[in-house]
Amino acid sequence: MPHTRDSSSPTSSAGSRASYETPALSDLQRLFWFRGGSDNHVDQVWPNIYLGDAWAARSKTTLRSLNITHILNAADGPYSINTGAKYYEDLQIEYYGVEAFDDPSFDLSIFFYNAANFIGKALNTSGGKVFVHCAMGVSRSASLVLAFLMIHENMTLVDALKTVSAHRDICPNSGFLSQLRDLDIKLNEERKGTGASATKEL
Repeated sequence: MPHTRDSSSPTSSAGSRASYETPALSDLQRLFWFRGGSDNHVDQVWPNIYLGDAWAARSKTTLRSLNITHILNAADGPYSINTGAKYYEDLQIEYYGVEAFDDPSFDLSIFFYNAANFIGKALNTSGGKVFVHCAMGVSRSASLVLAFLMIHENMTLVDALKTVSAHRDICPNSGFLSQLRDLDIKLNEERKGTGASATKEL
């Protein structure tokens, strides 16, 4: 079944969106103080999107039980979670690896759109379920899921953070949060631009 937006999608708050401003980094970090999610090996954080750690990534039993069809490894590479497409060949899983380091100076933003498109494609596949992971499932992989919700589901960074944090305790490092903040500002300006040009045409 193709992925459909659920009714809680923040598109309904388009009116308040016009006045939305991206919060300061310190305010965004404060949102993590009120976490109510879990710290399981894997949690569903959005319909058919699962976020988790290296243990779940290596547990084929877990992946089978969740009917995972796509995997996005945000800690790919020989010195990290070195699974790769070959590891999953008996599971018929589509694999995408991002060789990212959980370091505030690392530029994760170069992967935001490609990762978001991979997740979007997975959700639009019949029966598609995507598992996004890094080592702990709180920083690198969480940041890529947040970017997906912002790019493909039209969410603000604040809405995306609240949505994912409700299901899993996440904590992107300050560098990644800052890069997501830049993305939020850019997307917000694009939306305002689209809104302004639409009003002009009326």
